[in-house]
Amino acid sequence: MSSSAQKLVIVIAADEDADRLLAKMTKAGYPVTKISSTGGFLRRGNATLLSGVEADAVDTVLAMVRAECRPREEYIPVQALPFPGSLPPGQPLQVRVGGAIVFVVDVERFEKI
Repeated sequence: MSSSAQKLVIVIAADEDADRLLAKMTKAGYPVTKISSTGGFLRRGNATLLSGVEADAVDTVLAMVRAECRPREEYIPVQALPFPGSLPPGQPLQVRVGGAIVFVVDVERFEKI
């Protein structure tokens, strides 16, 4: 059982951003597990990354998330939306993609078995 303060960092990000973040975290020596998921407004592929880190490493991990999961604007055809009949066809719709949702949770107990 670990005696130092541990945090669980949960990152929900777009697949392409999550893959870059996973590679960067792994290279830096942080343990990380990727769980594929789907959700959000566009129902695109997402990933949930789970990483148990020391409390003093949280800011470093968050800096990696900010660097790899930047929000950006994309244009998509209205027909690609999950509710295409609600908007008139025509010009593509500008939407925000990328970015990340991050939760940092206290870990009461951690065991590596």
